[in-house]
Amino acid sequence: MSMTDPIADMLTRIRNACGSKHRRVDMPASKVKIEIARILRDNAFIQDYRVLELENGFKVLRVVLKYAGGQAAIRELRRVSTPGLRKYVAAAEIPRVRNGLGMAILSTSQGLMSGQQARKANTGGELLALVW
Repeated sequence: MSMTDPIADMLTRIRNACGSKHRRVDMPASKVKIEIARILRDNAFIQDYRVLELENGFKVLRVVLKYAGGQAAIRELRRVSTPGLRKYVAAAEIPRVRNGLGMAILSTSQGLMSGQQARKANTGGELLALVW
């Protein structure tokens, strides 16, 4: 059975792992998920990520979570645009999450990027998720 929203599945796995104070979380890998993990790492929300190849040819994305003082670096992770209701924003409408403490993840014509990068490039796109 195929998954209808793999990005929401990834965010839910990370959210559940943070709530249970796990050190790492594994999930099926895809190019979009790897890019989301790269954006989270570059903005210091996760410690690191790795792509592992299993013996049967499947790839697994392993995300190493980040904690500071017993608290997860990710307080909340919310999917905005869903397959049933897409949410697009112009460059001027990109939300500032928690007054700059969080970030938005956008899918633009130039690839996946954080809200700050999209504002700097003056490009809008599909608002995938909000993180803080």
